[in-house]
Amino acid sequence: MKEIGGYFGLDNLAGDEFYKDLIGLNTGRHALQYLLKARRITKLHIPYYLCDSVSRQLVKYGYEFEYYHVDQEFQPIFDEELAPGEYLYIVNFYGQITEEKTQALKQHYGQVILDHSQAFFQKPLPGVDTIYSCRKFFGVPDGSYLATDAILHETLEQDISKDRMKHILGRYEAPASEYYHDFHSNDGVLDETPLLTMSKLTRNLMGAIDYGQSCRIRNENYAYLEQQLGAENQMNLTKPEGAFAYPLLVEDGIPIRNKLAQQKIYIPLLWPNVLDDCPEDSIEYQYAANILPLPCDQRYNLEDMAYMVEMVKKQLM
Repeated sequence: MKEIGGYFGLDNLAGDEFYKDLIGLNTGRHALQYLLKARRITKLHIPYYLCDSVSRQLVKYGYEFEYYHVDQEFQPIFDEELAPGEYLYIVNFYGQITEEKTQALKQHYGQVILDHSQAFFQKPLPGVDTIYSCRKFFGVPDGSYLATDAILHETLEQDISKDRMKHILGRYEAPASEYYHDFHSNDGVLDETPLLTMSKLTRNLMGAIDYGQSCRIRNENYAYLEQQLGAENQMNLTKPEGAFAYPLLVEDGIPIRNKLAQQKIYIPLLWPNVLDDCPEDSIEYQYAANILPLPCDQRYNLEDMAYMVEMVKKQLM
């Protein structure tokens, strides 16, 4: 029976999701699991340059997989012919795999899955299974979108996110460092959750975001960082729409991260597992260690970017 009266909870917000027509699931990893089951995939080829949460999930559910290398432009180095049931898992690192490159990859390999966890604003192409992550771009505790015509003939329960909001709400009114433990604990909880549909809470929050403003600010901040640091960057970049971050490739990335953290500029070391799994002379190791993903998202303005550039340049001298 529905409750009537009492105190107010969170209101129903605008309800205008960016990908409201896609399948809403609880995490990007589970969006992949949806495809593994719906496509009846027997073997997946994944890049070495990738978070080990994907390989752990494949092991957990008994899927066969092999690694492949990427080149300097994040393109797969892969010359095998895919057998029935085999798929190539391609990650759109920093939004550097354009629509044209995606079309070429689909035409060449056929059985591909695109991971757009770092390219939220790059819309899916027809016939290309595409995964999006919500929490890598917005202040939500979980959530992913999946573009696919594959149908999973299972009834999925809906996730519940209310107990995973502490770090989100805490950071809104206090420094992130006070809630980092809660943020890290949330990751651990998500690792243990099964495949579920997107929670009512996350869907409500995703419907209230000003996506136009978010994308515009990201574009402006990215353009500023490219203007100020492009000459220092060892990468040739394609400007993405609504960038995840500005990837600055430098030498000695790890000590620079540590020095920037002392200035309260927190640059993540994405996928530290790569440093353990790959040799130091590999492109994967060098990118994991030495690409600084500089924040350029909607939380910041050009004044913030100028301060960050100043601090970064001091470390590059």
